[in-house]
Amino acid sequence: MQSFHTLLPEQQNTSVALGFFDGVHRGHRKVLCAAAMARQEGLLPVCLTFAESPKAVLAGKPLPALMTREDKQRALERIGMEHVYFADFRAMMHLSAREFFKLILVDTLKARRLFCGFNYRFGKNAGGDTDVLQQLCGEFGVRLTVAPPETDSGEVVCSTLIKRLIADGEIRRANDLLCGEFGFSETIRHGRHLGHRLGTPTINQPLKKALITPKFGVYVSRVTLEDGKQYCGVTNIGVKPTVGGKTPLSETWMPRYTGGEIYGQTADVRLLDFLRPEQKFQSLDELKDEILKNSKQALEIYGGA
Repeated sequence: MQSFHTLLPEQQNTSVALGFFDGVHRGHRKVLCAAAMARQEGLLPVCLTFAESPKAVLAGKPLPALMTREDKQRALERIGMEHVYFADFRAMMHLSAREFFKLILVDTLKARRLFCGFNYRFGKNAGGDTDVLQQLCGEFGVRLTVAPPETDSGEVVCSTLIKRLIADGEIRRANDLLCGEFGFSETIRHGRHLGHRLGTPTINQPLKKALITPKFGVYVSRVTLEDGKQYCGVTNIGVKPTVGGKTPLSETWMPRYTGGEIYGQTADVRLLDFLRPEQKFQSLDELKDEILKNSKQALEIYGGA
């Protein structure tokens, strides 16, 4: 897969998936997989997304996301996108719906088929919807496929729903809707080394400000180190109130890790299940007992993950 940050004229006819695709969740995949399948018709599968969330640009402030751009890129590649454009929304937001369709989709991307979700909007002031898109497709001889809503337990699957689930600690359901595991990659930093003194040495990582913050608490996690080896993790997301912490961070103990120090390396941590809310213990011994209890629970869950 090739990714681009500027729009380049395509050399062959394409099938284009349209959307921001934050999370590349179950609903998004209906659009993306259909666009990828158009390869069988001799079309190049292309994804037109944006480097920044259009909602964030219009709001004038960052909005928390479900995944990093790197994770999105990997997900789109696995689905079968061959070209992905992380376009500059600011450079396009003043185009009318018709200008966007003609200049970007037809003239530049050579779209012969388009795929989008039922609630897709485009053009200046979001003036175009799927009805307008269908009219333009008819005029220019482009086929349009609009994916209907994907529902789960009576709710429409969308990024807003999944963010709410993560904020509420419902990580299992969130992961199911994401068709993956929510998490992040970040450098391992030195902490207070309290875990070493308790016999439960942890890796400390700052939370990614660009991502939605999970509910503070203890999670079962899957940790992948730079050497590719994976371990069960017991991850605390929060401020560590027992020792007077103030800054939210991710702190993970890997009960079965027996290697050396890995400070400065990058670890990928994916949350699998929520064990308990963060709490303040009366003593370090009480904290250690709870950590050991959580590790036993985590190993049991991880073994079946």
